[in-house]
Amino acid sequence: MAPLFSDITVKSHSLQNPKIAKVAVPGPFLFPLDYLLDAEQDLLTTDCATEIKAVVGGRVWVPFRNKKVIGMVMEISESADYELSKIKPIEEVIDIEPLFDATQLGLLNWASQYYHEPIGDVMLAALPKRLRAGENAEISGMQYWQLSAEGRSKTLEDISRRALKQRRVFAQFLDQKLKSESDLNAELENWRSAVKTFTEKGWLETAHGPCLRESNYAPAPNHTLNDAQKSAVDAVLESQQIQKRFQAFLLEGITGSGKTEVYLGMIESMLKQGKQVLVLVPEIGLTPQMVSRFEAFLQTRVAALHSNLNDSERHCAWHLIRTGQIQVLLGTRSAVFTPFKNLGLCIIDEEHDLSYKQQEGFRYSARDLMVQRAYREQIPVVLGSATPSLETLHNAKTGRYTHLHLKQRAGVAKLPSLKLLDIRGEKIQEGVSRPLKTAMTQHLQAGGQALLFLNRRGFSPVLMCHDCGWQAACPSCDANMTFHMISGQNADGTVAGYLQCHHCDEQMAKPHSCPSCASEEFVNVGQGTERLEETIKEWFPDKKVLRIDRDTTRLKGSMAELTGIAQRGEADILIGTQMLAKGHHFPNVTLVGLLDIDQGLFSADFRAAERMAQLILQVSGRAGRAEKAGEVLIQTHHPDHPLLTTLIQQGYDAFATKALQERQDALLPPFKYQILIRAEATHPNDGMLFLESLKAGLQNYWQQWQEAKMVEADIDFWGPVSAPMLRRQGRYRYQLMLQSLNRGDLHRLISEMQPHIYNSPLSRKVRWSIDVDPQEMY
Repeated sequence: MAPLFSDITVKSHSLQNPKIAKVAVPGPFLFPLDYLLDAEQDLLTTDCATEIKAVVGGRVWVPFRNKKVIGMVMEISESADYELSKIKPIEEVIDIEPLFDATQLGLLNWASQYYHEPIGDVMLAALPKRLRAGENAEISGMQYWQLSAEGRSKTLEDISRRALKQRRVFAQFLDQKLKSESDLNAELENWRSAVKTFTEKGWLETAHGPCLRESNYAPAPNHTLNDAQKSAVDAVLESQQIQKRFQAFLLEGITGSGKTEVYLGMIESMLKQGKQVLVLVPEIGLTPQMVSRFEAFLQTRVAALHSNLNDSERHCAWHLIRTGQIQVLLGTRSAVFTPFKNLGLCIIDEEHDLSYKQQEGFRYSARDLMVQRAYREQIPVVLGSATPSLETLHNAKTGRYTHLHLKQRAGVAKLPSLKLLDIRGEKIQEGVSRPLKTAMTQHLQAGGQALLFLNRRGFSPVLMCHDCGWQAACPSCDANMTFHMISGQNADGTVAGYLQCHHCDEQMAKPHSCPSCASEEFVNVGQGTERLEETIKEWFPDKKVLRIDRDTTRLKGSMAELTGIAQRGEADILIGTQMLAKGHHFPNVTLVGLLDIDQGLFSADFRAAERMAQLILQVSGRAGRAEKAGEVLIQTHHPDHPLLTTLIQQGYDAFATKALQERQDALLPPFKYQILIRAEATHPNDGMLFLESLKAGLQNYWQQWQEAKMVEADIDFWGPVSAPMLRRQGRYRYQLMLQSLNRGDLHRLISEMQPHIYNSPLSRKVRWSIDVDPQEMY
């Protein structure tokens, strides 16, 4: 689609009192670039004399080198950073009304400065893909397919039995409902050729409808908030109604305490005031079920924004929220940038979740940006979790956030009992101890469901030659390839399967013989969810086993389908990774078994113990959520580990208090601030040389600054050292950590040095990035 006002031309006359547009364009530019407007700032369409003005917060096409790119107007000024003769004019105006208002532009500017990311790249991250390509911000509808009059007279018997794909596609239309691209993607693969064939035959016809269809709302649930839930709702609403200013709340509620009902109570009140609400969730898989739940409770449409939607669907949700046609947006981390017409409340569910931190490109934290956005909008923000991050708990303990508690499960549900299973010397079969297997039998016989948690997908993490010990290693990473089983056998009788690296996604077929010694006997070392599933099916042949991991939920809609099966009790044993740990309500699960959690106790990452504790309690929270009592069994070789025993015996608050004290003693976040600079290159030494040179420059500048200001400030320089995985995707990776008690000192140092980094010849040999408040040392 051509950009709006693509036929604009600039009037040609002499420049008097020129106007300068500061335009954010993609690329390594820390500040907007200057582009020229004429004295009247007018661009004329060719077919009429209508004045078209570039607006702050709107998009424009600008010349850049030998091409034309999209930019965002950040400011219109009478002063330029360069000589007027060297400044190029704007070529076309796309938006005649701002896409972002001054407050929203301020947030994006802040994000650029805080995360040391070029402003143009921040702007692109805030726009849907279609708007990044210059398409109209308005969206009128989307394309659908439906049976034509001729198609309604046809049946599956009119299609050859050998045309399996066509029969599957046609079957989707037999309910005679409109089908969108998203609907077909959710049910089918490679459907387009069949749809094209049926359209050419006249069996299907295209139609255009609204970009967000009306929902068939389920009956509104009759739910009354308990006293603790109502108190939490009232606390947030009172801050908004009386003070009408920013306030941050930590809603700490145990699993099953009804945090979602609290959110809905707050949202319901906001909608009555005509306000909009932004809700962030950590996982794409949680989004469809939460949208349905929100719509049923609120009896209004809810827009969703996440990466599983197609470009038109994301554009639609963005437009409806920006124009105020929809009041509630539920999305994953990128939704934090969405412009709202009348935002009144921000909510971030499972605020501790690592998925809120972008790990590539523009490395922002959606949680921290949400708090900053609420501050700039002067509205309340609610951070909810059963296991809050230590940073958020620290903010609550120091009074920056108001701490709200939900200490009881909603309704008649009770917290499950947690027990450590000491498996030292215990006979283990495919990762499952005898006490856990016995407990599974008992719970299944009593009519309950059992959930086994193993945070490792595939069949086995290592494929090894039995004769010489050769291991299948990834050719591009310092890691072994995981063996994935495929049902059935090869023609020669060997087991089918493939190898996959879970770091770079490279795949290859399982070798028929060992590349080192030609032996054909391999052994699988360790277990993943596939292998566990195979074993459990052998142990309990009369029970239905359901595996939920990334491999079984690749197709759109498959996550919602599988969790629906689990919720309805149609599967007896659930096996899954951390995809099952967050937000799911399985009312019939009475037993949860955690198979391998010890690695979190001895990791080199200082956050590993915190993540382990959060994961244990989040997974444990799937048990006993209804009338039936729940039991959680945690297998470990270290039942006496102090952090583990504190967590199990005294709860998360005691664990967090102890962990925070350890952080304070070691001067680690949140008591110090960190910036991690990463570098990677195809040559083994380039990344290290780049960081060593950068470190020398940083230290030299910092020493000169302290001498000039006659102050002593503390900045620690750790490294550079190799990353925990030195080689990944064929690149050698190194990192340099900067740490200080003063956040401003760190940012001042990076801001001064960043332009020199871009200009350094060494930077052209490496990929480098700046990670502010890093969450992973990978």
